[in-house]
Amino acid sequence: MLLGMALEKIDPHVRIKLWLDLITEVGAFGTVAIPAVVMGWIEHRPFGDYGLPRRSAFGKSFWIGMGWGFVAITALVFAIGGVGDFSLGGLALHGERIMKFAAFWGVFFIAVGLFEEFLLRGYTQFTLTQGIGFWQAAVLLSTIFAALHYSNPGETWVGLLAVAVIGLFFCLTLRRTGNLWFAVGFHASWDWGESYLYSVPDSGGMVTGHLLRSSFHGSPWITGGSVGPEGSVLVFVVIGLAWVAFERVYPEVKYLP
Repeated sequence: MLLGMALEKIDPHVRIKLWLDLITEVGAFGTVAIPAVVMGWIEHRPFGDYGLPRRSAFGKSFWIGMGWGFVAITALVFAIGGVGDFSLGGLALHGERIMKFAAFWGVFFIAVGLFEEFLLRGYTQFTLTQGIGFWQAAVLLSTIFAALHYSNPGETWVGLLAVAVIGLFFCLTLRRTGNLWFAVGFHASWDWGESYLYSVPDSGGMVTGHLLRSSFHGSPWITGGSVGPEGSVLVFVVIGLAWVAFERVYPEVKYLP
């Protein structure tokens, strides 16, 4: 009901497209989760072995991951603003639509996080780890993660490299927490903060119903240009700091296929 009311005042064709996009993301997760369930039955393993244990679903690790992701994207956006290349601007939404679109995009990006994390760091990471080793599999799948972003509008080599580095960071969180719930939370809040809250391009695209009339101005090397913050050289600093902090907070390896 809340999500439907969020979209009721926009063009019907756009509203339909937004709903279809959400349904597509949820369905996409199903297309990778269902085969893993089948393979688990064949391999005599519980589905949770592949990174998403049901007992931890949307639990503590997920919410901590959301917090880390929000802090990381906030640090990146304000680092860009600190050198004078980003302005928040005024509100693009008003009244109840602020919270309703916040909820819609929250659900949407959780679905994105579930799909992309399980696709690249779920069953595939588990299986490849047994064959070639964890970090060899992580590098391969993070490269594929970047390649999947190649067709995004205005994508650059810096943005693609950043996606690969972020993918490796997600692999680290899997290795140290033992499952993907931290990564799903981080992924969702990063995308939500980038797309809805700070209202900047996310991998080259802007979402309908973003909160602010933000703007970039200055060198694309700093702002990320058409790609958004993920195309900024500052993303490597932020992810590097997150990597060091995470290793200290989570020193124990818990992912042991």
